[in-house]
Amino acid sequence: MTTERVVAFVDGFNLYHSLHDLRKPHLKWVDLWSLMARYAAQPHQVLAGVRYFSAFATWRPGPYARHRAYAAALEAVGVTVVMGRFKEKDRQCRKCGTAWITHEEKETDVNVGLWMLNEAYKDTFDHAFLVSNDSDLSPVIRMLRQEFPKKRIRIITPPGRRSSKELVQAAGGMRYVRSIKESRVAAALLPASLVHPDGRTISRPTEYDPP
Repeated sequence: MTTERVVAFVDGFNLYHSLHDLRKPHLKWVDLWSLMARYAAQPHQVLAGVRYFSAFATWRPGPYARHRAYAAALEAVGVTVVMGRFKEKDRQCRKCGTAWITHEEKETDVNVGLWMLNEAYKDTFDHAFLVSNDSDLSPVIRMLRQEFPKKRIRIITPPGRRSSKELVQAAGGMRYVRSIKESRVAAALLPASLVHPDGRTISRPTEYDPP
């Protein structure tokens, strides 16, 4: 039987917000390598890589610290972490003139698309998992299917979310879509402490301690 190499591409913010809406903070400390292995569990499949795409909200001390710890923990279990950025945007109330600054996440969608296409051209996978329900990624899936018809693409929808119609269509229909179950997330959590490849110890934030 021919071995099938699987690489998972995880839209970090899309997954985070779905987990946040479950109102179970400890699920945010999920081991993405372990979780994706549960969806690449066929005897002929080998999980060859997991890529995590996100950006740090540097102006929010608490979330920033937790996110850094999580990214480091993912690196400790072999996940490739690819960070984008946030861009400041000036806003102003049209009625009262009050001005304020908001932040807009940039680069994540572009990074996901570039990495998927680049790895397809480098032939690092036979089967790609896209963990997202963001319809903006539909063109990437269509191009991958057009340029690499022998490679398989599967959409993995975050827990508690409906699969994006555009992504489903781009992937070729519902038979190419699976949804993450909350129970599988709960069964794939990172340990309380890990050692990063650079030697430092990463501790789970207390906010993510299991109930």
